[in-house]
Amino acid sequence: MPSLRFYAGPAARSHIEQHGLRAQDVGIIPAAAGGPKGLILGPLDRFIFGHWLARSAQPVHLVGASIGAWRMATACLDQPLAALERLERDYIAQHHELPPGQKRHSPDQISARFGANLRAFYSGRIDEVLRHPRYRLHLVASRGRHVLARDGRWRTPLGYLGAFAANALHRRALGAWLERVVFSSAEPELAGGPASTLPFSTQDFRTRQVPLSGDNFMDALQASCSIPFMLRPVQGIAGAPPGAYWDGGITDYHLHLRYQPTAASPIVLYPHFQKDVVPGWLDKAWKRRHRSSPALDNMLVIAPDPAWARTLPNGRLPDRSDFARYGQDIAARMKVWSAATAASQCLADEFAQWLERPDLSRVEAL
Repeated sequence: MPSLRFYAGPAARSHIEQHGLRAQDVGIIPAAAGGPKGLILGPLDRFIFGHWLARSAQPVHLVGASIGAWRMATACLDQPLAALERLERDYIAQHHELPPGQKRHSPDQISARFGANLRAFYSGRIDEVLRHPRYRLHLVASRGRHVLARDGRWRTPLGYLGAFAANALHRRALGAWLERVVFSSAEPELAGGPASTLPFSTQDFRTRQVPLSGDNFMDALQASCSIPFMLRPVQGIAGAPPGAYWDGGITDYHLHLRYQPTAASPIVLYPHFQKDVVPGWLDKAWKRRHRSSPALDNMLVIAPDPAWARTLPNGRLPDRSDFARYGQDIAARMKVWSAATAASQCLADEFAQWLERPDLSRVEAL
C-alpha cells in the first residue's frame, strides 16, 4: 500500500514534468497548524531539512502557524536532525499534572507550562534560528482587534462569536476582528534589521509584518501556538502593535496564501497531513473554501494516503482529542502517538524514493 500521495498545482506539475523535483527548486515551505497531526510529518521534516535540502544552497522561506511555526523554527537550528527528533519526543511526552481537586487545567496554567517548555527548548539557541544562512523564518499569529484587542471573561467569547459570524459571511470580513501578523527574520547580513520580504501577497487579508528578534522570538512563537480558550493570548510583544495575540491558525489554518516563489526556485513544497489547504480555522465548516485556487499553482502537497492513515492506531492520525480521550493515562497516549510517528517513517522513505525517479502518474491535481 502506498503511504504517500502527491497533489500539484498546474505550474508545479509542469515544472516536475520538465525537471523532476530537485532540492534547488524549492523556494518556500509552509507548515500548517493542526496540533498533534503535525507529528506524523516528523520523519519527512527530518529527511527534508536534515538531508535533502542540504544538497542545495538557495534561500528558502519557511512559513509556519501553531505547531507548524514550532516545526519551522526548529528546522532553523544548527543541527536540525537532532532538534526535530527532540521536538517529536517532547511533544509526545508533554504532560500537565492536575493540581489536587482540579478537574481540568486553566488557560493560565497551560500557558505558563508551555512557555517554560519553549524556553527550555530554545534556551541559548535563538541566534541560531535568526541567523540561519539560508532559511528565512516567518511565524504567523492572529492579533485581536476591537473587542478582541484584550482577553476577558466575556470579551473573548463574544469577540470570537462575532468573528465566526463575520467569517461565515466572507473571509475578508474576519479582518474586522482579527488580523494576520507575521514575525519575520532578517537577511543574515541584516540580522537585527528589517524583516525579510514576505514570500506571499497580503491582499487577501488584513496583514502586518514585524521583525523577528531575540527580544520577541519566544513571545511570537508562543502566540502562534496559543489556541483560544485553551491558552491565554500573548500580550506586550516587543516591537509589535499592542493587543492580544492568538494562534496563527485562526487566520491561517493551513496557510492558503498567494505564494510568490522566485523563477530560480519556483516550487512551494508543502508536507501536509491532508490534501485540502483550508484558509482559516473558522473555515473548517465551510467545505467550499477547502478547494484549491490559483494561489496554489506552484504548490506540491505531499500528504499521507488516507487509506494508509486508517492503518494507524485508532484508525487515524494523532489528534488533539486524544488529550481528552486518554486523560491522565499518559502512557497510553504516548504509546499510540509513538506508534503513529514510528509508522510514518515510510512517508519519508517513499518521498526519497520518488525523488530519485519522479512518477508523474502519482501526481494528482491539487
